[in-house]
Amino acid sequence: MADPEVHERITARRAELDELEEQLGKQLSEVRAERAERDELAVAVGVWQRMSEQLADERATAGSPVVQVAGRAVWLVPDRASSGTSWLWRWGCGSG
Repeated sequence: MADPEVHERITARRAELDELEEQLGKQLSEVRAERAERDELAVAVGVWQRMSEQLADERATAGSPVVQVAGRAVWLVPDRASSGTSWLWRWGCGSG
């Protein structure tokens, strides 16, 4: 017959390993969730960069309608009554 102390030690070690397996499984799930979040953030950064570039291109093409006048940001708004070549000032728009 087996020594009861050896049997006890084996049973205790199996319990330790079972607990460790459970902890590692939980950690693996957390890492996978964080990896998914990281991938989503990478996509969001890519979209933000493309939108920023597109907005910069549109502003450059439009002739930069937001300008500084007397230290305040103003928008240049096309005059609807004319052929679109004259501009009106709209005070207090944007940040300033």
